[in-house]
Amino acid sequence: MKVLIVGGGGREHALTWKLAQSPRKPTLYCAPGNAGIEALATCVPIEANDVAGLKAFVERERIDLTVVGPEAPLALGIVDEFRRAKLKIFGPTKQAARLESSKIFSKEIMGRSKIPTPTAVHFDKESEALAYVEQQMMPVVIKADGLAQGKGVVIATTRDQARSAVVDFMEKAVFGEAGKRILIEQWLQGEEVTIMAFTDGRTVVPMLPAQDHKRVGDGDTGPNTGGMGAYCPAPVGTEALRALVTRDILEPIVDAMSRLGTPFQGVIYAGLMVVNGAPFVLEFNARMGDPETQVVLPLLKTDLLDIIEAVVEHRLDQMTVEWHHDAAVCVVMASEGYPGSYRQGCLISGLPSAESPSSMVFHAGTARRGQEIITVGGRVLGVVGLGASLKDAQAEAYKRAATISFEGCHYRRDIASRAFGR
Repeated sequence: MKVLIVGGGGREHALTWKLAQSPRKPTLYCAPGNAGIEALATCVPIEANDVAGLKAFVERERIDLTVVGPEAPLALGIVDEFRRAKLKIFGPTKQAARLESSKIFSKEIMGRSKIPTPTAVHFDKESEALAYVEQQMMPVVIKADGLAQGKGVVIATTRDQARSAVVDFMEKAVFGEAGKRILIEQWLQGEEVTIMAFTDGRTVVPMLPAQDHKRVGDGDTGPNTGGMGAYCPAPVGTEALRALVTRDILEPIVDAMSRLGTPFQGVIYAGLMVVNGAPFVLEFNARMGDPETQVVLPLLKTDLLDIIEAVVEHRLDQMTVEWHHDAAVCVVMASEGYPGSYRQGCLISGLPSAESPSSMVFHAGTARRGQEIITVGGRVLGVVGLGASLKDAQAEAYKRAATISFEGCHYRRDIASRAFGR
């Protein structure tokens, strides 16, 4: 069986790594891939957003299944294009992916479906947004409507910060078209957790709960990033909470999309804030999270390839999805300057030459230069530790991270620490 994974980051490395473990021994391709993925799959120099190029490759090579990693090709309609050509693909359609590509659309659907979420008002005129800011108690959350690689969110603790964010998004267009329309949202104080789920549009199978670390600095300081690390399972995601989220959030949103005539197939990601035990949806994503994928997939016991095919073929209700009882911690090693403009082309040393049962290194922003592996992204590596407990997994991750270096490298030293205070 031939499988193509679309994308070239840490999430796609984790997907490729997990699919390579399938007893069915699929032949794997990845477009465009990276220097780590090339050890597991044939990397194809086609960008993830090149829908026509990807389709031509799949038809030419007779690929049996395509698995889409990032959000951008989903928002461009890659699933619609492939389905029209009768090509098997894992992911939601363009209309279903609007749950992620438009935060305003997502809020409207949640409101209609009575899904708990912070109150918000949306704006397409800067003057109206600025006038609204003057009337609000701080903090407030300013969000770009469109896709901004996880960075289009500002928690404004002062009115000046809120004004600056509105101007940056709407006038200065720091996120391009994504920030031309914005949401100004109620700020909630609680603990964040991510619960992703496989769904075929009818059946919903939740994954283990993970917690992402968005801020660049220890103690959740500094600007938002695409994610500086994650751990799983997150203790805040108790069995009772997961059951509540499945019943009151995941199943209702999947039902709502089906009623709209745009059934959601693939992975639905719920980014949640838990306030006094009650979950509120901060965002939905239309694909697996990054870096959450890097800690969730190592704990998956059931063959991922079987699950993906069950989703595509609308028979997820026939699957039993099982999990290991271990823990995983991912530490993201980032380039100097990230999440702002960052250095590239730095030589990476200390990468493991063989697989370890207790840790793995997922490449995110790497490329090969002759015999060397160099940095080409802001987030460069996701170093994952496994263990019987979160303490053990954290120790493994940091032990492995300490052996790897590149000029200007920085990473948080407190990934998963929040769990130990519970």
